[in-house]
Amino acid sequence: MKTDKSERNGHPGSVSTDGARELKQERAIRTRGVILNAAACAFAERGFPDVTIVDIADRAAMTKGAVYFHFGNKEALAVAVTEEFYRRLAEVVRPALDSDLPPLEKVTGLLMRVAVSFRDDPAIQAGARLQIERPYISAPLPVPYVNFTQLLADLLGQCQQQAQLPEGAKPEALARVLRSALFGAQHISWVLANREDIVERTEEIIEVMLPAAR
Repeated sequence: MKTDKSERNGHPGSVSTDGARELKQERAIRTRGVILNAAACAFAERGFPDVTIVDIADRAAMTKGAVYFHFGNKEALAVAVTEEFYRRLAEVVRPALDSDLPPLEKVTGLLMRVAVSFRDDPAIQAGARLQIERPYISAPLPVPYVNFTQLLADLLGQCQQQAQLPEGAKPEALARVLRSALFGAQHISWVLANREDIVERTEEIIEVMLPAAR
């Protein structure tokens, strides 16, 4: 029986083309990730105003053209790093949320996990710094900490329902104060101690503001 020429020649060729396309996409994703990590480290260490595309390219061991292929300018990199900050922040808190612990222990676990990430993760450090440097970035960044604050408020509402908060406590207000305390503490810890004491400072926040968790 004769085999149609298109079946003999077309199908294998299309498979080969699809495979090459997938490999190219995978390489592009990896390259973008390397550039994003290099930008995060640079922004975390030196800040947005003092970092250039050349600095990021050198750190990524790539050409400036390779960086521009994936990101049109430094502002686009800042936006991408900030988006990565919120993506990682969601990953950091997920284990605490998915645990079977009571809501108050979820809150404290969440705060401690974020503190550790501020100490150890350049992408988290970069995202926090870029939020402070918003006036220098000519691009719209995500509104800071909205989802994080709502997450705290929801958990604290559950705490209130289970009588784990003092009588008269307001979950939304407490969530805002905890957010401000945590992100303020990380900033001061960064300035004074390179974030080496952020875990201890967060423990103090919990001790003072959530005494029932002790």
